[in-house]
Amino acid sequence: METRKVQVTGGSTYTVSLPKSWATENGVSAGTTVECYPEDDSLLLTPASDVDRQEGTLDVSDLEGERLTRAVMTMYVSGFDIIRLEATRITTDQRRAIRDATQSLVGVEVLEETTDSVVIQDLLDSSELSIVNAVSRMRLIATSMLSDAVTALVENDDDIAQDVIERDDDVDRLWLVVSRIFRATLRSPRAAEELGVPREDCFDFHSSARQLERVADHAAKISNLALKLEAIPEEVAEALIALRTDAADVLEKAMDALFADETEEANRLGHAAREAVLEIDEHTRYIDDILRDLEPVQAQSLGLIVDSLSRSADYGGNIAETALQKAAPRP
Repeated sequence: METRKVQVTGGSTYTVSLPKSWATENGVSAGTTVECYPEDDSLLLTPASDVDRQEGTLDVSDLEGERLTRAVMTMYVSGFDIIRLEATRITTDQRRAIRDATQSLVGVEVLEETTDSVVIQDLLDSSELSIVNAVSRMRLIATSMLSDAVTALVENDDDIAQDVIERDDDVDRLWLVVSRIFRATLRSPRAAEELGVPREDCFDFHSSARQLERVADHAAKISNLALKLEAIPEEVAEALIALRTDAADVLEKAMDALFADETEEANRLGHAAREAVLEIDEHTRYIDDILRDLEPVQAQSLGLIVDSLSRSADYGGNIAETALQKAAPRP
């Protein structure tokens, strides 16, 4: 840390010198324009940049399959708008993995292909992306998936189960969008300003989005189990529906608390959600007692479903905790 004393020039202008080492490392010299971003009692300073689109190059010679797909996703989340993938020769399997990656990302298309490179580009305007809208959309999809997953199980409807599994991809895409936006706000004060959301709030939305992504995963898990199970006893079905209702109630209260504008409302809903999580344990113990009388294989699968519903409620409790922290006074 270096300190500087504020001086007054011209009788009314405050000036402060920049650390030479920082200026040299960032190419700041006489005549360079810098951008100032006020943030409460802090002032963030960064050299002005004319680069609107970030380009990155990745050598994929030793990457294939899922490793290559994840490498592309990592470049996307890191904030690159144009990603150039290079190798001595791009194989057919590598091109397939790259296509899988682009289909898993929002607004990304293949721009150019040659024998030794593939260029993909994010076609969305990052300044127009909204982390609030993305998280809201994740909420709607994840909660509906959880509801439909239990419906598929109870009604033995394979079509609904398959639809839930496919919707998990939509949540995953939105999760990557949220991660990309959040990392951009950490990297650039300009991104936070364009977004119009305080960086602390972006952290809260990012944390909550992660919980929603996990809820969607468990909904998909329930649907996969539903595809393998035959009709289940009516008593178990009714108990699972009640457990799903309670878990969904926790999620709804928690998300309402996260988006609440009034501190009092956020605290009321957040505490209500946290208290509701504790009541879930009674339901799970009741269902576990019922399952003991069932055939072992069926009981095991239904036990996994109970666990997924219970965990989904826990994730809602985590969101409620985040909402309470978001509503708390800030130093």
